[in-house]
Amino acid sequence: MNSQPYQTPPRFWAPKLTPWFCRCFRHMRDRDLSRNQIVEVELRNVDHLARAIDNSHGVLITPNHSFHFDSYCLLRASDQLTTPFYIMTAWQVFGISTPWQQWVMQKNGCFSVNREGVDTESFKTAVDILQNRPHPLVIFPEGDIYHTNDHVTPFREGAAAIAMAAARKAQRPVSAIPVALRAKYLDDPIPSVLKTLDALERRLLWTPNPDLPTVERILRIASAALALKECEVLGSVQSGNLPQRIHSLLEEVLMRHEKKYEIKNPGRLPSDRIAEIRRRIIGMQKNGPLSFNDQLRAQRDMDDMFLATQLYSYRGDYLVADPTPERIAETVDKLEEDLLKVTYPTVRAPRKVIVEFGPPNLVPSDKANSPSPADLSSKWQQQVQEILNRLAQSTLNT
Repeated sequence: MNSQPYQTPPRFWAPKLTPWFCRCFRHMRDRDLSRNQIVEVELRNVDHLARAIDNSHGVLITPNHSFHFDSYCLLRASDQLTTPFYIMTAWQVFGISTPWQQWVMQKNGCFSVNREGVDTESFKTAVDILQNRPHPLVIFPEGDIYHTNDHVTPFREGAAAIAMAAARKAQRPVSAIPVALRAKYLDDPIPSVLKTLDALERRLLWTPNPDLPTVERILRIASAALALKECEVLGSVQSGNLPQRIHSLLEEVLMRHEKKYEIKNPGRLPSDRIAEIRRRIIGMQKNGPLSFNDQLRAQRDMDDMFLATQLYSYRGDYLVADPTPERIAETVDKLEEDLLKVTYPTVRAPRKVIVEFGPPNLVPSDKANSPSPADLSSKWQQQVQEILNRLAQSTLNT
């Protein structure tokens, strides 16, 4: 997982969607997919999206977010329907980009959101798109890239809250369409995985041990990395299996900071709790510049929140439950980003990506009888997971 700056954004980047520019930029997206050996993108059930657009619905697309450049795969549907998409994008992506890159993203329909604050501009923009504009809006409700191709991390509530706010005042129906993206290796990624495992073992000051089974090597590396953090945070290595140790360390980190910042009602999900703690850290600067020592303490707290995000991204049992080549490669991709500090993991072998659209969900417009954003988010998450499960099963049968 890549570390990002967390602070008050310097500005809001509004969308400047320009259809002809999106069409011209397609070859750049295809080039990046080719460089990352995503050699085939298969679209399924795009007619669900097409019908919602043809019926003049406000359309919210809610995909899983499991690998780098998955948004480019999703945009193949935009190319097929000749309908560009708006895309809500973390402000940090804009913040670390050049002015030229920022302009290109805006022309492609991207606009910024501050996930650690009350971003009125982004919320209003998203609601306006669903109420009035002819092009769909894409929001990745997981928030971050978790490298779990077969598992959907719980959806955050923001996308559902936006859709419900739009539906209550829109003069047209608002539909949310679940989308699952799943990548499949066409060649064996394990030779590349073994090279990365050598580098990871050296990073831990170990002598590479290629004689061990691959899964065992991965689990040893993960356990050792976790033990280092346990010693740093707790003073000793915990007992229990890997999922238990990950959960315990995550809870300890979050609870310490919720107590420190006097957070009485933590959020439903670890990602929400992390975001609230980050908001409190950022809020410390509202009364003026911090002293040097306070800046150091604030940065340490931010580093702890990055650790919490990393811990949340590891399920612990994802690899052991079904050690497919994809899950093996994904787990090593995560370790490569976290331990070797690479921006993008190694490109291991050619892949095919399936993008499957589910049936639209009509977003309730009656406030009195509407589900909560949490319930609606859980429903959409489950729909995406069901599509992924079906895709995984169909892969086994071919």
